[in-house]
Amino acid sequence: MSMLDVNGLNVWFGKNRDRVDAVKGATFDVGQGESFGLVGESGSGKSTILRAITGLAPNWSGAMTLDGKPIGKKRPKEFFKTVQMVFQDPYASLHPRHSVDQVLGETLHLHGFKDIDTRVVKLLDDVGLGQKFRFRYPHQLSGGQRQRVAIARALAPEPELLLLDEPTSALDVSVQAEILNLLADLRNDRGLTYLMVSHDLSVVGHMCDRLAVMKDGEIVEILDVAALRAMNATHTYSKQLLEASL
Repeated sequence: MSMLDVNGLNVWFGKNRDRVDAVKGATFDVGQGESFGLVGESGSGKSTILRAITGLAPNWSGAMTLDGKPIGKKRPKEFFKTVQMVFQDPYASLHPRHSVDQVLGETLHLHGFKDIDTRVVKLLDDVGLGQKFRFRYPHQLSGGQRQRVAIARALAPEPELLLLDEPTSALDVSVQAEILNLLADLRNDRGLTYLMVSHDLSVVGHMCDRLAVMKDGEIVEILDVAALRAMNATHTYSKQLLEASL
């Protein structure tokens, strides 16, 4: 069964002469429990697709459905109980004057949960931090710890689909593997579906079942991860991307 369907998605910024078409006719689907990757160079439209899904890029046309229900121009509150996003820069996505407890507690309160104390502790345990980090502030955390808090915040509403926008690219290489392994474990434990943006093919090869290759706002090819590992791309650009990754 499909968790997310995207059909003929166009996303643009500006209007008239200033209009920039960032995504052109993107079509793909993400199965329930699948991890699907979007890869390509910077500026190819990968992150813009995630922003269109969440409503952060409001100028779009085409059709998107979530668990069989159409995604409209306005997202109801229930949408964000099902879909959450983890951003690239964990420092920019956390409020500098809010403690970890406030970040998680306010998210839980916003989504109508009552047993907030218990849930905050469990979320911290689930992302490998524990209670000792509960009352710390972002500036007191390392990059990897901040990203764990950002992941905990995304998990708070108990979503089914996580949108991952280059979740490790702002981190030290030594920490990247830890975060990727955490995400893989969480997917298995919670039955999550992932839509992951990355420019790093090795990350996508480790995390994803299938991937779409993007160039200049268009999807040029969809591959499964076995074809990626065997270097079996058909489109010229996909072949170049694979060769460059070596």
